[in-house]
Amino acid sequence: MTDVRTALVIGGGIAGPVAAMALHKAGIEATVHEAYPSTADGIGGTIAIAPNGRAALEAIDAQDALLAHAHPMSTTVMTFGAKQLALPSLAGVPPLQVVRRAELYRSLHAMARARGIRIVHGSRLVDAEQTASGVLARFADGSTATADVLIGADGVHSTVRKLIDPNAPGPNYTGMLGFEGFADVEVPARPGTMTFAFGRRAFYLYWPQPGGGTVWGANLPQERPMSLAEARKVPAEEWLRILRETYADDDPGGELARRTSADQLQVVGSLHIMPSVPHWYRGRMVLVGDSVHAPSNSSGQGASLTIESAVEVARCLRDLPDVPSAFATYEGLRRRRVEKIASRAAKINHAKAPGPVARALMPVLMSILIKVAMNPEKTVGPEQRFRIDWDATIVPATGPVRAAG
Repeated sequence: MTDVRTALVIGGGIAGPVAAMALHKAGIEATVHEAYPSTADGIGGTIAIAPNGRAALEAIDAQDALLAHAHPMSTTVMTFGAKQLALPSLAGVPPLQVVRRAELYRSLHAMARARGIRIVHGSRLVDAEQTASGVLARFADGSTATADVLIGADGVHSTVRKLIDPNAPGPNYTGMLGFEGFADVEVPARPGTMTFAFGRRAFYLYWPQPGGGTVWGANLPQERPMSLAEARKVPAEEWLRILRETYADDDPGGELARRTSADQLQVVGSLHIMPSVPHWYRGRMVLVGDSVHAPSNSSGQGASLTIESAVEVARCLRDLPDVPSAFATYEGLRRRRVEKIASRAAKINHAKAPGPVARALMPVLMSILIKVAMNPEKTVGPEQRFRIDWDATIVPATGPVRAAG
């Protein structure tokens, strides 16, 4: 095991409390620093946790934080106008779990605190420097904190990423703005079925809500990115007008938009993806989750990969003899997996955009989906069957170290 006994975790979304609980299980005391002054309940809509993400939570005995609030989706369907393609499930693999991000967030925070983990709100990182024995972090309110290592779990707009490498790339805007709504209307889909619909002008998805009604999400084409605050300044009725016009010719998209009221519409925000990040760590600072790998939501794996990485970095610090080898091994375990999934999702994501480019790419998308339908074990099997064995000892990575200088 390394000499690491304490850690600062920057960011209290999903990756932060998961990383802290994994570190706690590994015998490392972690403190989470969250920039928001209170719980970020209004951030994000519904997210999907794939079987591998659920398994990663199980590795740190945190699966109840998910299962207490989630609904299983056992069937996935894709529609292209009148064409419909049902994607097969993997035998022996539990279903996808959909959960409101705010509910998972609150549940993970409560679980972390119950394990004695300290979470500090209103603590926005502005700088950090490495000392002879660890890391000194400075926050916007003038406070400081020290620990043996610092873990950046601060999302696509990560401050830690720039501290590790000032030339690191930032997130790429997908050209879409996310929304989520609830419509008091029943759709022709069985319970536990999530439908991904490629409409005439834009992509949307929907599923029957247990208890009645339908939850739906929209990826609205938008030329420029908008901050969440900026997007939420636009009246909900105006966004509904745009959404109703965009999905007017789609079935059931048009009806879902028309039957959604202003108080049942949530602006999720501009959708971003992360390009390949050259340096995942430097010295005693390292990145996890969306700060270093945020694939398109087309992957269905964003949150699950985040959870996996948060657990794996703790295992590496537990088992490797020093911090450089721990972080190098962590990157070696994760980079190929996350970038392969991101590459697959990017091909699908292009087809969500409107216009001739999307139409030209539709045959490519159909080819990908047919391959999935014909051989799910080969295509999505390695993603969804992935399991972290907490009790297995990590083997040091071999090859060149890619730490930032």
